[in-house]
Amino acid sequence: MSKTALITGASSGIGLELAKIFARDKYNLVLVARSADKLNELATELRKENISVDVIVFDLSLPNAARDLFNAVQQKNISIDFLINNAGFGDFGFFIEADWKKTERMISVNIMTLTHLTRLFLPSMVKNGYGRVLNMSSTAAFQPGPLMSVYYATKAYVLHFSEAIGNELKDTGVKVTALCPGATESGFQAASNMEESRLVKGRKLPTSKEVAEFGYKAMMKGKAVAIPGMFNYLLAQSPRFTPRALVVKVARMIQEKTKG
Repeated sequence: MSKTALITGASSGIGLELAKIFARDKYNLVLVARSADKLNELATELRKENISVDVIVFDLSLPNAARDLFNAVQQKNISIDFLINNAGFGDFGFFIEADWKKTERMISVNIMTLTHLTRLFLPSMVKNGYGRVLNMSSTAAFQPGPLMSVYYATKAYVLHFSEAIGNELKDTGVKVTALCPGATESGFQAASNMEESRLVKGRKLPTSKEVAEFGYKAMMKGKAVAIPGMFNYLLAQSPRFTPRALVVKVARMIQEKTKG
């Protein structure tokens, strides 16, 4: 029987590319996002691979989102072998000026829903003796991030949570991977209002497809932490050898928008 992957945030960026990779390798799919049109268009394309593709249109920032999504999957009598917690977003600017509703939604999607979905789908994976969980973290997880303070903090949570439960699941056949890309050509920067930051402006960024391929291979191998690209790897490791006050100062400088 073919295995099934559930992918949140599947309508664009890395999530969309991961869906294409799973379809290429003949895995069935459950695609989750807020955009019905984009999901249905993607599903039509992927069904050409002769796989089953279910679409669930869902806002993962809503209260009880994880439980409602889990119930929807259960009603379809679908067993999930790969859980891809890809949905998430950021915000750029001073925390004191941030729109609280947006900040609250960010925490809900990046932390609460991701954690709850993992808790809901893990038991069946453990029972079956096989499963993979891919949680979308970031190089942001390795240091504080002035001007994106909450986003960086949520990604640190995802990294530490993933590593911890991965250790707990040793010898169960279930592996957990935290994918930690740096800035990626995915539409994230526009959504987060950070296109003019030094981190992004003028740089040739890796594509969503490249990051998705890297993350997929790392997940299949059961790697705990996956950081694509040597630059990103060095960026993630540098805070270990740098005074924390300097780490925060440099992070602020990189995040700030370019002048002129």
